[in-house]
Amino acid sequence: MSSINFFAEFIAKYRRQRIHIALSMVLLIFASQAFAQSVTTPEAFLGFKPTDDRTIADWSQISGYFAKLDSESPRVKIEQIGKTTLGKPQFVAFISSPENISNLSSIKALNSELMTNPAKFQNKVPDDAKMIVSISCSIHSTEIVASQMSMILAHNLATAEDEKTKNILDNTVLLLIPSSNPDGIDIVANWYRKTLGTKYEGSTPPELYHHYAGHDNNRDWFMLNLVESRNITDLYWRNWYPQIVYDVHQQGSTSSRMTIPPFFDPPNPRIPPIILRQVGLVGYNMAADLSAAGVKGVTTNAVYDTWWHGGFRSAPYYHNSVGILTEAASASLMTPVEITREQLQRQSPARGFRNPLETSTSFPEAWEGGTWGPRDIAHAELTTSMSLLELASKFRGKFLSNALALAESNLKRDKSEPIAFFIPSKQGKNETLARMLDILMWQGMEVRAVKKPLTATKDPSDPESKVQIESGGFVVIVNQVQKNNVLSLFEKQTYPHRIAPNGEAEVPYDVAGWTLPLQMGIESFPAFATDVEISGDDFPILKDAGDARSELGMKPSAAFSKHPNPLSRSVRIGLYQGFTNSMDEGWTRLVLDNHQIPYRSLSDSDFRENRLDVDVLILPSQSEGQIVRGNSIERYPLELTGGITEEGVNNLKSFVENGGRLVCLDDSCEMVINRFGLGMKNSLRGMNRKEFYCPGSILSIDVDTSSPISKGMNEKTAAYFINSAAYEITDTEKIQSIAKYAEKDALLSGWIYGEEKLNGKTAIARAEIGKGDIILFGFRPQHRGQTYGTFPFIFNALEK
Repeated sequence: MSSINFFAEFIAKYRRQRIHIALSMVLLIFASQAFAQSVTTPEAFLGFKPTDDRTIADWSQISGYFAKLDSESPRVKIEQIGKTTLGKPQFVAFISSPENISNLSSIKALNSELMTNPAKFQNKVPDDAKMIVSISCSIHSTEIVASQMSMILAHNLATAEDEKTKNILDNTVLLLIPSSNPDGIDIVANWYRKTLGTKYEGSTPPELYHHYAGHDNNRDWFMLNLVESRNITDLYWRNWYPQIVYDVHQQGSTSSRMTIPPFFDPPNPRIPPIILRQVGLVGYNMAADLSAAGVKGVTTNAVYDTWWHGGFRSAPYYHNSVGILTEAASASLMTPVEITREQLQRQSPARGFRNPLETSTSFPEAWEGGTWGPRDIAHAELTTSMSLLELASKFRGKFLSNALALAESNLKRDKSEPIAFFIPSKQGKNETLARMLDILMWQGMEVRAVKKPLTATKDPSDPESKVQIESGGFVVIVNQVQKNNVLSLFEKQTYPHRIAPNGEAEVPYDVAGWTLPLQMGIESFPAFATDVEISGDDFPILKDAGDARSELGMKPSAAFSKHPNPLSRSVRIGLYQGFTNSMDEGWTRLVLDNHQIPYRSLSDSDFRENRLDVDVLILPSQSEGQIVRGNSIERYPLELTGGITEEGVNNLKSFVENGGRLVCLDDSCEMVINRFGLGMKNSLRGMNRKEFYCPGSILSIDVDTSSPISKGMNEKTAAYFINSAAYEITDTEKIQSIAKYAEKDALLSGWIYGEEKLNGKTAIARAEIGKGDIILFGFRPQHRGQTYGTFPFIFNALEK
């Protein structure tokens, strides 16, 4: 064949190939377009575009749309993970490539093995391992936009055909939780629709937007009081073990437009340094992508720290996972707001953030004010979500290698740390002990029963500090994959002494100390050496709550079952429930419900109209203004305003004088002291943070065990103090001190500045008034449903 003929045939063949390729590309484009068109858009399903002004989708609409995606897209699979407190379905949407979705069970099994049995892999990540990333939206349901945005994010990932999305789908499995508080989504949606077009539009619902916890539902991630927390904890730390968890929030309207990682100081010493570095890596990548997307007013290194354990994004740090939080500026629910430059100028400084109009390295581009609405929030949240997913996809190998290395390193002994924590069984608190073991196991910790006596060393500096450990107790070994979680829950926290330039104690984000055994009143102690190896049949691993209860000689029951009623007789109990959304009231209800103690809620109108037909009445921790005056008529309809009024206060006085018992928790004590003219005062009242500060810590109190209110309590008891009260009693004839803060060394876990201001002051008092009495708790004995150690004070106070 001549070279000319060869060339001509080559050209013809090349043209035929190009035509074939071109036809294939056209067919692929048409197929992709047809596929995208076959997947219903959120707008077509809802009848409006989510995140548009003054629109809102409730939980049935959101879950309905995700069910639609599940039926139409091979990239989406939804799975119910449980029911909410009020019985709604709680679900997760898995989003990945069709191949990954069809192999979810094997992907989960491999990732679970990778994160819980790292030695098997010899520091090498399998090629077929995927990055597991979770994005959770609107745990605080008034921060509503993210739940609406989740439908747009899911549709985009279910239909997009660009190279970036394909890489994300191939390399990651997204666990998208449209809301971890479905009940709250409906509470907010119903209220917003009811008030739309009225002067109350955009206001907060006049009820807790989680049935028990309200805003505090993001304070439950080690205690697991709430069923929603347990559902997600089971999904994460007993099944999927995500390498990255992203918690999408909103903040106030007049600060930055978005606050993102890295966070402010101080870091918790039990968070591995590589985790903190990766948090910063993800955050700075988000910041760069937000700038590229035209979003101004983004700050880093501000407000939120990494000290505290119990939040959605902070709990993952102790599970070898990267926890990310973003806080976008809020609108008025789904109604836009106008933010003036003057409002931004007046914004109070926050930690690491001086002013929304003042640029700095961590805040390089200010936003000058204007209209801010749901679409702006959603734009920022979609940008950060895609930024995270793209980073996880590109650096799949590095993230997985780091997680594997962390899990492996946790199995190695550090001589400065205990080898285990022992928990004696004979404490007379079997129900509480069983609950604590349940909490630990639910988070994926390994708990063992002690079947063989042994000797342990309690003090690493004193080899002679021997203690005999009898069989029948429990042991939690430190060197397990959950090592950092074990240490962070069993150890006493020592929050660093941080004083701001103005001389005031610096406010941490949330609390400073939370040691679980101290809060629950359970004895435990560390062991730095033992005379036997803690393994085998002598120390069997507990499988579940039933095992724990059996070891304690109790009847086996399901995990997190209710406790038996601790009251010895029937008492008519009333709990004040106003319209000002008291989280303390919600936690009180939870404690009563969990212990099957009957009660009824008393409304503002019950107080006004003197329907106080109970034996014992509880006032949760609320200010005098919240109780007496209630909501403002400028923000709420008349029937939701006014509080108990002065008439209600007079009826409350008559209730006590005629033989009733009034139980006051923390803040509500001030109103009662004032209105009843009690001879006592809060010695901390009016002090600024230059004089005294205790932001949330565990303190030692000395208890008068002769009082019926202290029945069954130890003379030294741990109590939770969170900006609480310390009383000086002047009328010692009518007022009895039942417990006092320790005379010295009161701090057990956390931080206190100016401790001498409360040393020896009264923490619990009883005042005789007419035929009745008042029990005043200067602290919250049922704090967030966590402080089992001081629950008996409440139960004793209810047994009038």
